[in-house]
Amino acid sequence: MFGLGNGKKTNGNGNGHHYLIDLSGVVKNYQTPAGPFTALKDVDLRVDSGEFVAVVGKSGSGKSTLVNMITGIDRPTAGQVVIGGTSIERLGEGKLAAWRGRNVGVIFQFFQLLPTLTVMENVMLPMDFCHLYSHRERQERAMHLLEQVDVAEHAHKLPSAVSGGQQQRVAIARALANDPLILVADEPTGNLDSKTADAIFSLFEGLVAEGKTIVMVTHDRDLARRVTRTVIIQDGEVIEERLAKMFPALTTEQLADATREITPLRFPAGAVVLREGQAPEEFYMITRGHVQAIVRTKRGEEVVAATMGPGQSFGEIELLRGGANLATIRAGLDGVELAVLDDKAFTAIMAESAESRREMDRIIRARLKENVAARKGDSHA
Repeated sequence: MFGLGNGKKTNGNGNGHHYLIDLSGVVKNYQTPAGPFTALKDVDLRVDSGEFVAVVGKSGSGKSTLVNMITGIDRPTAGQVVIGGTSIERLGEGKLAAWRGRNVGVIFQFFQLLPTLTVMENVMLPMDFCHLYSHRERQERAMHLLEQVDVAEHAHKLPSAVSGGQQQRVAIARALANDPLILVADEPTGNLDSKTADAIFSLFEGLVAEGKTIVMVTHDRDLARRVTRTVIIQDGEVIEERLAKMFPALTTEQLADATREITPLRFPAGAVVLREGQAPEEFYMITRGHVQAIVRTKRGEEVVAATMGPGQSFGEIELLRGGANLATIRAGLDGVELAVLDDKAFTAIMAESAESRREMDRIIRARLKENVAARKGDSHA
């Protein structure tokens, strides 16, 4: 959930921005021989078109359950799953299967190619299932996709006649067959050697560069560092990624605790988030959009000391060093979305991690330098 400046809650589409993937309050419970088990706990996740997102976490943390929500392979116990504007948890089984065939391409760790069909026939299968294109067009499209993934020369072979890396390339071509909105890959390189895994990942990067959206579950931290976003999941809870980037010294458990304290807020274009001279109460991390930090010069003129965007923060100076807000913070032209911690939660993070406090002190020194320059009229932000 996101909030407006007045504290009123609204959903992720409340101000006209539509996410390709929008999970809100998703819970997934299972009945096991040992009793009830909650695999996902009130998960919110939003992904824009064209993003390359890695989902990471320990075994049993809920990674595969999360992607099963996105693909519609499984249904939430509670909450809403909106993909491309469609609330898929409301679809009946027949409509859901048809929706999945047209909108989601799934890539598995063990390829899941049908052994009795040729490479080309495997790629044609999703088109056959969804009754897309004529038979000749399916063959032409399958060959084109196999050329894209560099295995066209193996089109008429059975999967057992090609290597594991080549089978995964075929699986990617199959996933692309119906030109889906999203590619979901569950440990796609987990069964490949490092050189082949790197080649497959480079193929994914190329697809993202062409506009595809990919959500990839992986244990490979090196690969996860190469994506545009990393979603960390711990015991069924998604950890706020900005926290993880801003406070890398915190343990996963500490990050999970801090994430529970976050309030998401959204401010429209031009809205004042903080006003100079007011008492500080919260620490703000920018998750989308931009803000301007505005200060007054000695002559009383308002000047922009800094423009800040996703991954940056404000409010830390006053919370750590005391005093009133040093600048007015105003939302940029497209508005701004923020992840907010109150002063108590922020102070607890600083107390738990000396390294985080040192990094925050470094940020504060740089921010104060910007403010001083702006007040003197030296800023060109």
